[in-house]
Amino acid sequence: MALGFQDDEFQKVCKELEEPQVAGWEFFTESHGVTIYRLFNEKSGLYQYKIYGTLDDVDPQVCADVYMDLEYRRQWDTYAKELQEIEADGKKLIYWQVNFPFPLWNRDYVYSRELRTLDYQGKQMWVVLARSEATPSLPERSGVVRVDDYVQCAVLSTDGKVGTKAYMHYYDNPGGNIPTWLINWGSCYMLCLQPCSETD
Repeated sequence: MALGFQDDEFQKVCKELEEPQVAGWEFFTESHGVTIYRLFNEKSGLYQYKIYGTLDDVDPQVCADVYMDLEYRRQWDTYAKELQEIEADGKKLIYWQVNFPFPLWNRDYVYSRELRTLDYQGKQMWVVLARSEATPSLPERSGVVRVDDYVQCAVLSTDGKVGTKAYMHYYDNPGGNIPTWLINWGSCYMLCLQPCSETD
């Protein structure tokens, strides 16, 4: 299966965990050991986010396993109408349809995702990259808006004790006629739906 991620993309994300690159980014909030920065996209009117934090009692290997586990996510994420691994156009991809409240149409995503375990400057890191993919063999469904501008990455490493040091980058443009303020609010909410917080 063809993969679209390059080695330098993984290295760049590893560097973010060790040396946060936040020049030009706006500090957004900090709580419970998690710090969030955001950057305004002039073209879309939306924000992208960088999140740095620690999980004091979750091992990075466990966190990576949970992060990649689609079956487990279907159990706890009530907004996931469909979530499955598929093969299309010579690629292994994820299909994800998200329930949106009435009267909005649901959104769906077709994206590539890859996990690599790397040694970076003597530290073991679990790195996940994901981004939307154009898939001619999977046309948009009637009554569902296809999201074609989605990027997410995460890197996990030990905090030096029993927990996990983590970094995440997230951007999502759901399209359609939704006010940008509502999309920005929803993006913040989606950041709270990350699976490592569900292991308790």
